[in-house]
Amino acid sequence: MPCAMDLPSTPDELDAQHKDLLKDPSRWHSIPLLNYTPLHKLKDQTLVRFRGMIQDMMDPEIYLERYEVKSPDGGKRLQGGKYRDCLKLAAGEEIDYNAEGNVHGERRTMFVVSVPGLNDWSKEHEKQCCPQIELCSLAESPSSAKKRALDEEQAMEVDGASETAIKRPCVKEIQAEKKPIAASGTSVLGSEYLLNSPLPGRPSMACMVKVYEDFDTYQLNSLVDFVGFLSVDSSLDAASLDVDDCENLSELQAAHPSPFLIPRIHAFGVKMLPHANPLLDESLRQPMEPCEDANSSQLAVHKDLRMLLKLCLFDDDLAAEYLLSHLISTVYSRSEMQSIGKFALNICNLPKQCLDSYTTKLYDILELLLPASHYLPMTLETMNTATFAPKKDYETNKLVSGVLQLAPHTHLVLDETCMHQGKLEANGVLAIQHLAHLINNQELKCDFQYYQIDYHANIPILVLSEGRSMLPSDFVMPINADTKAVELIGESLKAAHHYLQPSRLQQFRKYLTTARISSFSVSEEHTEMIQQDFVDMRKANVKSNADDLHGLLVLSRLLGIARGKESLDNETWKLATEFEAKRRQRLQSLPKSAAQTRN
Repeated sequence: MPCAMDLPSTPDELDAQHKDLLKDPSRWHSIPLLNYTPLHKLKDQTLVRFRGMIQDMMDPEIYLERYEVKSPDGGKRLQGGKYRDCLKLAAGEEIDYNAEGNVHGERRTMFVVSVPGLNDWSKEHEKQCCPQIELCSLAESPSSAKKRALDEEQAMEVDGASETAIKRPCVKEIQAEKKPIAASGTSVLGSEYLLNSPLPGRPSMACMVKVYEDFDTYQLNSLVDFVGFLSVDSSLDAASLDVDDCENLSELQAAHPSPFLIPRIHAFGVKMLPHANPLLDESLRQPMEPCEDANSSQLAVHKDLRMLLKLCLFDDDLAAEYLLSHLISTVYSRSEMQSIGKFALNICNLPKQCLDSYTTKLYDILELLLPASHYLPMTLETMNTATFAPKKDYETNKLVSGVLQLAPHTHLVLDETCMHQGKLEANGVLAIQHLAHLINNQELKCDFQYYQIDYHANIPILVLSEGRSMLPSDFVMPINADTKAVELIGESLKAAHHYLQPSRLQQFRKYLTTARISSFSVSEEHTEMIQQDFVDMRKANVKSNADDLHGLLVLSRLLGIARGKESLDNETWKLATEFEAKRRQRLQSLPKSAAQTRN
């Protein structure tokens, strides 16, 4: 196995050949993963990785990419400043800021948080894939170690890496009589605010990642795996600075938090992650697993998973089909008016006698299957007090996160059975509006105070409710539970947990992600058949419209993918129309007030 010593140990050693080395997966795998490596085990300028979601994108920064250094004896030399926060000078040296040879570059800072809602099994698998840093990641040749020791002994840190940032000397240059931001280096802004986790009850790790190229390829809320040089110099902490002439203390602190709370990484390698499932992630070193037998074929796994979901849904086979379709759904195309492929599902008509614990126990099962998910009880307190959408704080120049700022394919389970009679206040009404907008358009509204911006989202939403949900949905599925199934639901859920042995869990987890990213096509022949069927539907039911056709297309696509098919066939289309007829029949049997709308 190649060791990380094949890669540069300092920014000064980095060249194009080193970037090419990262194309070798084994070298990428050998780099320590900051998400699961304590900072005290890593030195400043160590080569590290960080995986997470881009939560905020900060203003461009101009820095000295190359600069001229003057020595006490009058000599001059050019020094590189790329991939650094503080510039290194030997004793007596100084920077000539007016030198003609100076070159300025531009870099962008991404505020990246570890994947919000990442479930425990996903974290555990990622952690298992981390290299042992004592064995390889920090290894250096004797000559490199000797050179580094000499540099650290003679060098001193000075400001000048960034001209857009406040001029900041390193800690040892700050005079004792100058006034710090707060006593003992404590930040006025709290750590919770600085870390900015979208899900406060499930705090994320945060990292400020500085990128040097391809700025337009980065998108808010996307998943990324970065490789770069760790920067944890204590002089980066705004709490250590003289602030007598500081105009905006809050913005200064937010832009320069303690590097031991929020480390910096200067990235030179990046991989965009298509999903959060660590079992199918090529950027992670996968452990050796026993060969799967013939029973693990996609059709067999589909049958077993459908049986599991049926067991958890009061023995309701039709509901299991729709829940499975929901679990593998994704927005696969967008037009000006539609996000195509979304499958927001409302499972309603839940038996009253099961409401106390059923929804949380069902979520416990889903949590074991999905890489990332979040359960949100829609209590009045939560709706009236929680922040749902991101909002720009101009005092700190930060995009303050909200519950709905989640990575693609993070399943959001809304438990409406928790909502009891009471008053929705202004924040609660706004929360409902944000949820409805996300469900209808798969777009997340970000509040910039003077205007709002919609960002594309891809968050599958499942609503659990007793009656029909107050929220919109693409498909409403009333549960059809007989008395015996209701009485045995506790035992059924226990049996489901027992059924989920480790090997079967791995199959289900891989199956769901593989199905979600699978391609699917519709031939011209079947397009004509669908159009004719839709004409017949309109004749039979004048209320049928384009949305009904879109729903049928989405459902048939997911039913086909779930069964391992790559294109639509007559059998799958007929199955979709049959399921939709049965579902609509159930809707008609609901109380009129709950069944009066289309879905």
